[in-house]
Amino acid sequence: MSDAKQKQYVDKLQQIISHGFENAAKGFAGMVGQMLQVVDSKVCAVSLQEIANTLGGPEMDAVGIYLRVEGEISGQIMLILPYQKALELADLVMDLPFGTTKTLGSLERSALAEIGNLTGTFFLNAVSELTGIASRPTPPAVMVDMVGAIMDVIIATMGRVEQNVLMFQSTFAFANRETNADFWIIPDPETLEKLKLAGEGLNG
Repeated sequence: MSDAKQKQYVDKLQQIISHGFENAAKGFAGMVGQMLQVVDSKVCAVSLQEIANTLGGPEMDAVGIYLRVEGEISGQIMLILPYQKALELADLVMDLPFGTTKTLGSLERSALAEIGNLTGTFFLNAVSELTGIASRPTPPAVMVDMVGAIMDVIIATMGRVEQNVLMFQSTFAFANRETNADFWIIPDPETLEKLKLAGEGLNG
């Protein structure tokens, strides 16, 4: 693929996923009752081994909300938060004062899982609206571990480590509370081809 065609391809993907992130943010904000900004959404080629370093290092304690995508397109969705930020988000979702949640029990994990489910559903609905390609998220799993261990789940599913993958990434930031969540979409290779074809039919 020529550099010009590659850029056009990435631009079309950016248009699709930006629409998806904006819609996901609406679902997220509606659940927590807070204004939410989408920060720095982008398409990037990255080695799976390098993702942990972008999230503070493989040994950082974190919470991952993980979903598979099924249907006409397939892939993986992961919301990743530093552990302390996950506690703050649990407070936010359950309308508790900051600092109330000290550990993530079954109730707190359920609240975080619902955030992942709602966010993933809103994202996929927006992609379907723009491309006509239907898909759905699986029930979410909440993982509390070091970043490296959480990423091992994705690496095992992908079946490859060193090869770069094309990822969609954004950060959700609350206007009056500094609780950010990194939102990663990792499409399967066949999904990228479908999105490429759908993108060719978009205007702009």
